[in-house]
Amino acid sequence: MKEYLKRVFDTQLSDYLDAFGAVLIEGPKWCGKTTTAMQQAKSVLRMQDPDTAEAYLATAQTKPSFLLEGDTPRLIDEWQVAPVLWDAVRTAVDDRGQPGQFILTGSNAVDRDQIKHTGTGRIARLRMQPMSLYESRESNGKISLKALFNDPNLDIDGIQSDLGVEQLIFAACRGGWPASLSGKTERAQLMVAHDYFLSVCEDDIRSVDRGRRNGGLARAILRSYARNLSTLASKKSIVADVNATAESLSMPTFDDYMLALQKLFILQDVEAWCPAIRSKTVIRSGLKRGMVDPSIAVAALGLSPSALMLDMRTFGFIFECLCARDLRAYSQPMNSYVNYYHDRYDLEADFVLHLENGHYALIECKLGSREIEEGAAHLLKLKELIRTRNEAEGQNLLREPDLLMVLTGGQIAYTRPDGVKVIPIGCLRD
Repeated sequence: MKEYLKRVFDTQLSDYLDAFGAVLIEGPKWCGKTTTAMQQAKSVLRMQDPDTAEAYLATAQTKPSFLLEGDTPRLIDEWQVAPVLWDAVRTAVDDRGQPGQFILTGSNAVDRDQIKHTGTGRIARLRMQPMSLYESRESNGKISLKALFNDPNLDIDGIQSDLGVEQLIFAACRGGWPASLSGKTERAQLMVAHDYFLSVCEDDIRSVDRGRRNGGLARAILRSYARNLSTLASKKSIVADVNATAESLSMPTFDDYMLALQKLFILQDVEAWCPAIRSKTVIRSGLKRGMVDPSIAVAALGLSPSALMLDMRTFGFIFECLCARDLRAYSQPMNSYVNYYHDRYDLEADFVLHLENGHYALIECKLGSREIEEGAAHLLKLKELIRTRNEAEGQNLLREPDLLMVLTGGQIAYTRPDGVKVIPIGCLRD
């Protein structure tokens, strides 16, 4: 039997099962939702099993509660095949009055008109990310993000990553898809992300809300999105980019495709952090363009590890997307959210990582050692702006950052004399 690679998500799922009657695991396909759910489920109902699917569908139409019988937590995989199961689960949770009854997994492409109740208070939603470098056993995990927040003075000096730039590029191209790790060759591993991209454009984009969408146009939109990855490109500029290379695209059509790609959990933009430390007119508040996994951008652009080795500028944007994916995975158990800061003076923090307890970190992603000084200077200047603003107000209305961190593609971790932590992404874990 294939070994299960533990996920950071495991602990959060367990906690939610202790608190709620049912848990819906959302996220992009192929990220491991079903496999992860099976580690905690005591019984499983596979709605798309070809040997039983017809019988299950018939039962769902006549007596859906029969399908819910079994040891708990009971996993209902691909529940959206029979949307009536949503309301059946909600009712069963009410009747049983116990947490940890059901786990639901499956696609987001469901006809909402067939669901009578939102499930609020009964069915909790959890979003799952693709595998991080630590979960795929490429990061050695010698530096814990949680430990850094608990002790900002944690000694990290001299800790080394096992990943060089070449290995990082390959990991970004392969992506965090569990199936890719089973490939016997590097070429086979890279094929998974390419097939994922094609599947989204040719099949999945049409299944969402039963929309009539064009695969070629979906590819053009994702290609433009990938070209603008980790930037503040506007919708207007992306549409113009598509229109320059493909068929005419109107803004309403673009919005429709964008909504479909968001429902498929392909796009994962980063919202702005707009603290009142400068005039609102100088703080940029648009979305920073992002994808759920860097491999989708690589596939959309038709790139390969060898091509990226010769184009490190492009890989810098891909690297930032990889860092975003891993930061979300590592911080999710701490109920976190990720923003960015960028103002008209080009003062920036690639990410502002907030935790539910109010603590937060300012983070810059710098692939090479020559960029670390620039990233650290941005973080220190932003921290000083916050401090100056609080002094002017006469009270600490805005908490100063708990961590200043530069994530890098380098191999040695250290704390600078100014307190900024320089951490290779290949050392980080939850």
